[in-house]
Amino acid sequence: MGKMLMVRLGFFFAVVVLMVAVPSPAAATIYTVGDTSGWAIGADYSTWASAKTFLVGDTLVFNYPGGHTVDEVSAGDYKSCTTGNSISSDSSGATSIALKTAGPHYFICGVPGHCTGGMKLAVTVSAAASPGAGPSPASGAPLPPSAGTSTTSPMVPTMTNPSAAGAVNHEPFYSSAAAMVPRGVAAALVAAAVTWGL
Repeated sequence: MGKMLMVRLGFFFAVVVLMVAVPSPAAATIYTVGDTSGWAIGADYSTWASAKTFLVGDTLVFNYPGGHTVDEVSAGDYKSCTTGNSISSDSSGATSIALKTAGPHYFICGVPGHCTGGMKLAVTVSAAASPGAGPSPASGAPLPPSAGTSTTSPMVPTMTNPSAAGAVNHEPFYSSAAAMVPRGVAAALVAAAVTWGL
């Protein structure tokens, strides 16, 4: 019986070492634009965006009532609040935009007067961190728009409100800095140990 226990313990610790040694890629973050204010006239989207670090793979969710749109536009149209030339547009009331490319992305409300009333958002998206890389430093405020710069990202309407609080962070939670074992992995290891009678 002692030999069987040693085999089980050896297997258990081999699994633990592999789970800690093999990094998992960081999951994307879903940002609700404007947090609880949503997409509305009078919100300060520059300040909202400056407190975030956007990576390729993240998603922006715009929640708004009827009478508004989310238009992705060029840097020049963003700066001048020019409507009618949008790269893409949606007016569903719940617009999700996957950030698929690095660089600046510009959004305005296409309803006349709304962009000049503050319904405009510029975000700078950084390349996603490679697996095993540490957390990326804060990026600060978005880059200022420059004429002729534009990036496309398809808009996909959705009826979900992922978070009233703003961002849902899907990055692993580490139960201790020394072990660096994500909480879910630690729970699975404990369950396996109980199942195997360790």
